[in-house]
Amino acid sequence: MPTTTDVRADAERYLRALVGRDDAQLYDDQWAAVEALVVDRRRSLVVQRTGWGKSAVYFVATLLLRAQGSGPTVIVSPLLALMRNQIAAAERAGIRAHTINSTNVEDWEKIHTAVAAGEVDVLLVSPERLNNPGFRDEVLPRLAATCGLLVVDEAHCISDWGHDFRPDYRRIRTLLAELPPGIPVLATTATANARVSADVAEQLATSPGESDTLILRGSLDRESLRLAVVRLSTPEQRLAWLVDHLAEQPGSGIVYCLTVAATQQVAQHLRAHGLDVAAYSGQTEATERLDLESRLAAGEIKALVATSALGMGFDATLGFVVNLGAPQSPVAYYQQVGRAGRGTDQASVVLLPQREDKDIWAYFASLAFPREDQVRRTLRVLAEEGPASTASLETWVDLGRTRLEQMLKVLDVDGAVRRVRGGWEATGREWSYDAERYQRVAAARRRE
Repeated sequence: MPTTTDVRADAERYLRALVGRDDAQLYDDQWAAVEALVVDRRRSLVVQRTGWGKSAVYFVATLLLRAQGSGPTVIVSPLLALMRNQIAAAERAGIRAHTINSTNVEDWEKIHTAVAAGEVDVLLVSPERLNNPGFRDEVLPRLAATCGLLVVDEAHCISDWGHDFRPDYRRIRTLLAELPPGIPVLATTATANARVSADVAEQLATSPGESDTLILRGSLDRESLRLAVVRLSTPEQRLAWLVDHLAEQPGSGIVYCLTVAATQQVAQHLRAHGLDVAAYSGQTEATERLDLESRLAAGEIKALVATSALGMGFDATLGFVVNLGAPQSPVAYYQQVGRAGRGTDQASVVLLPQREDKDIWAYFASLAFPREDQVRRTLRVLAEEGPASTASLETWVDLGRTRLEQMLKVLDVDGAVRRVRGGWEATGREWSYDAERYQRVAAARRRE
């Protein structure tokens, strides 16, 4: 076995290839994470600010583990934008990286064959793939059996204590349970407070109730950001401030709004006053989102007026972020303003709070996990009527499409329902409504 000194020397050689600089060296915490993964084969959680170099940890660890004969690294990543950036970075260091997501279905079989032949070093997978019936039943078991390192990016999404909980991420617990002994796991995030970190570390633990996850937490200070608050009484005054001051903000940036409707209204108003902006939200068509992201990253547009859909995984050098309305928690605010100031000495961040912010937060809070009677009715319909699509269930249950889909994903992870081709079916397994936990989560978010 190579000595720790040899491993570190190889790690820094790989780092220099990755970043393209002959003087590059690993930070102490980067090396601590690499050592935990490659030498000790531990499970680790890295909580470090945006731009710190979390991806360097798993790419360097991948090269070291592959050199030792380990299988490919599987990275669970939330957004296609992040995947594209990751693949470009990996290829610079000679890492053979591929992605499996909803946009490249025609390539899946070819990629599966390449993985089986040992021709893939890194496989990036979207969390939604983990619960696609075909992928879950046919591909996931093979990946779990052969991967050499599992990476969970934006790991705060695992925790329902976090501001951005995603039920699909809970499927990672199943993947963790199926890993052979001794396979290292790395979870990374820039936005996890102490409670979320503890919850993620507990879910990463090799056995329930154990606390064997290494947590490496650094300062989240972003020296490049200059924060300001501008308090104006009316929506008209806030729009006027944007018209007067957006052009003087450095470079290109993002104007965050709390609702989809606001992004469209604000973008239309700014364009009418000669500003080169566009609206962006989860409702924007996929190819248009990619085009807008690339135009913003290239500085070809002054700003995107966006919801939080433009967030995780978007990596570019931006000169400013304006929040038209305050996000619902300090953690969500930190993540949004963190889009600015990467690769620049100084970036401008301006918050324009609104009187209606708390009403909007209350509305979003009301969309939390549904009442028990609504959940029980959904389970009863599936048990009595058989498999049903989400659209069909909408006619039986008094819930909108988005809330119903989120609820079904949680029930799927809990084992009460199962996604099948064309919809959902009840499993018949006993399920309990954890009202106490849902109330504690809601109360924690209200406090934040």
